[in-house]
Amino acid sequence: MSASPLPDTSSRAVLQLPEFRAMLLAAVTSTLAGRAVALTVAYQLYQITKNPLTLGVLGLVEAIPALSLALLGGVVADRNDRRRILLATITVEILCAGGFALYAPHAAQLGIWPILALIFTLGVARGFSDPALPAFQAQVVPRELLLRASAWRSSAWQAAAIIGPALGGVLYASIGAAGAYVFAFVLFLVSLGAVLTVKPKPKPQFTPGEPVWDSVKVGLAFVVQRQVLVGSMALDLFSVLFGGAVALLPIFASDILAVGPVGLGVLVAAPSIGALGIMLYATKHPPGRNAGRTLLTAVAGFGVCMVTFGLSRNFALSVAALIFAGLFDGISMVIRSATLQLKAPDHMRGRVNAVSGMFIGASNELGAFESGVAARLLGTARSVWLGGIVTLVVVAVTAYLAPELRAMDLTDVAED
Repeated sequence: MSASPLPDTSSRAVLQLPEFRAMLLAAVTSTLAGRAVALTVAYQLYQITKNPLTLGVLGLVEAIPALSLALLGGVVADRNDRRRILLATITVEILCAGGFALYAPHAAQLGIWPILALIFTLGVARGFSDPALPAFQAQVVPRELLLRASAWRSSAWQAAAIIGPALGGVLYASIGAAGAYVFAFVLFLVSLGAVLTVKPKPKPQFTPGEPVWDSVKVGLAFVVQRQVLVGSMALDLFSVLFGGAVALLPIFASDILAVGPVGLGVLVAAPSIGALGIMLYATKHPPGRNAGRTLLTAVAGFGVCMVTFGLSRNFALSVAALIFAGLFDGISMVIRSATLQLKAPDHMRGRVNAVSGMFIGASNELGAFESGVAARLLGTARSVWLGGIVTLVVVAVTAYLAPELRAMDLTDVAED
């Protein structure tokens, strides 16, 4: 009797899935729209207030509800139809984009409070969509294709995150704020239509009558008890918290490297170039075998790049260090995303992704603040290379304390 043929796990196989292509389109269009809206809102608010503090407040107004509701959003995603959650949150984004478009011509008269209210509403929607989206995406793709699907999703998100702000800037300059918001409105509509083409999936299994807080505690306990999950999240948290230099790039461009605003643009783009390049490579060659050691090596490489960047006084070397930092960060992003998909059962994916989202959100929000404080106390360059050294220490400690993460292999698609 002949053995059954092995399933096709090539990059082409995952792209041949109509529902995966639909979800990829939904993610790209919503990310493009969201990033374009964020840039347009920030520029318009600054034109109204001429106060840099407004831009800092803007980030907090969205981040506070998104992070505060994440754990509740994870429980909701693990108890309900995730497709309906996404349809509801995208509808909220559409309504907010419409609200922005109506507000834009009257911004000077209405002041900043209407736009802050809309941003807060978007943050509430994010609190529910961020856990539901990756959990639903995992239901759309067969388990043996999750690793490649993760690489494609990460690549598409990175590309959209790069293009989105540039798109917002071009639209603002050419057709004004209202036109930019209308364009985002259309992109959100496309995203909604793409999700509508995906068939409903079974609701996750959950314990009827279980209090919400008990479900939250079960999700937290699940993450804490698994080294591969808590270890990968901790690596991301501390590497961004201590090793990031993005918030300080204007200082490097102005005072340390003396390359001006054009050089700043190159420095800001460099990490994204490295990240997108390695993510596209990962769609063909996903880092599955020895993924744990690859993850640790990638975060260590990121730390070395930050040390190099902090010590460099040569523009070309600094750009190269940032490109390779983005490359290593791209590797770790693909592995972390696949780990969440493969190492959490379906009925826990919402809560696991919620915890991961809180780690990422906390590292991004606190990382810029930490960078500013450290630069003030230690000096800009010293704070960056010392942060890179701290990242290397975190990698060593994590590798020692989490042997299961060291040994993690993502080529075995059997459910844990």
